[in-house]
Amino acid sequence: MIRKTAITISLLLFSASFSGSARAQNSGPAEAENCMPTAEQVSQQLQMFARRVAQPGRQVNEPATRNVTVSAIPGVVAAGVEWKKVWQEGGNSADGILATRDGSVLVAQEDYDAVLKIDANGKSSVLVADAKGVGALSMDHQGNLYGALRTERPGSTKPDKDSIVNAIVMLAPERKVISDKWSDGSTLTERPNDVDADSHGGAYFTVGCLYYAGPHGATVMADKIRTNGIVFSLDDKILYVTNGNQLVAFDVEGPGKLTNRRVFASLPPGANGDGMAIDSEGRVYVSSGPGVQIFDPDGKYLGVIPTPRGIISVVFAGPRKKTLFVIGGGAEDANGQPIRQGPQHTAATIYSLPMIAQGPKGRAK
Repeated sequence: MIRKTAITISLLLFSASFSGSARAQNSGPAEAENCMPTAEQVSQQLQMFARRVAQPGRQVNEPATRNVTVSAIPGVVAAGVEWKKVWQEGGNSADGILATRDGSVLVAQEDYDAVLKIDANGKSSVLVADAKGVGALSMDHQGNLYGALRTERPGSTKPDKDSIVNAIVMLAPERKVISDKWSDGSTLTERPNDVDADSHGGAYFTVGCLYYAGPHGATVMADKIRTNGIVFSLDDKILYVTNGNQLVAFDVEGPGKLTNRRVFASLPPGANGDGMAIDSEGRVYVSSGPGVQIFDPDGKYLGVIPTPRGIISVVFAGPRKKTLFVIGGGAEDANGQPIRQGPQHTAATIYSLPMIAQGPKGRAK
């Protein structure tokens, strides 16, 4: 079923002229082989997560922001630049961040069923409404906006929560389902985490294993892996995904065809990868607890940009794409107290940082 979105976005978004985790937590090595779990298995995982969140005294968010000092990384960032708080909101209110042509960013709001547009001054507006369970975003070279839709977590108060399904969809300029079933026709049981559209009408997505959503349903691309973040190389010939504290690369042979799986790089001890982005030189940026981890196109580690909070998503945006935007897990109210809203008892904060490096032209991420 295809329907036109009520919002015209062609002037806002790039065109060709262009992970909180969806699961309760990433699968461990022993679980990673089960890439097509039953609905009951997924429900059990989510129930376990809900019980942990509800434990008395559990601190889901960091109690306060961190004071950080940015050190120089040649060609990437200057020493001493400071993060600026741009925006914040309670709940699972920002993930899957993308850049727009006018320098703003787009974020998925899972708890509010919307795609939000936020400018450099923090002014926000709803770009796409009624996007049920949207938790991550991507855009192909034709300017089509894609979303990863997720079923509701335990504790959701949405009146239509039982009708929300797992799916990879196109959100604009028209709405249509890419995949809401496995390739065997059964219901898609996994809650998609991150997504990257391939400009051929399909999209790769992560949640533990690696998948491809195409016209014949969702198929498994890689098992025995713990994926989260995902991004294409500048020429779209390599697909990078996080794998715990590693980055894994695949050669892209065609839609839903990956070969030559290999370890591309390893993160420093204590850092696990979440969202990903690249810059105009092909350097790879990975969000993590300590900050933005950066690697050159050959996988050499260049350093970390420490962030005020642990971060889940990263993108270049702003004028000339010379500003790095990140989504931090958690937020504080006017009294400095943690904001805890929604089924995950959480919040989100967006920060920006001036950069030497520049984001890639002609693409949203």
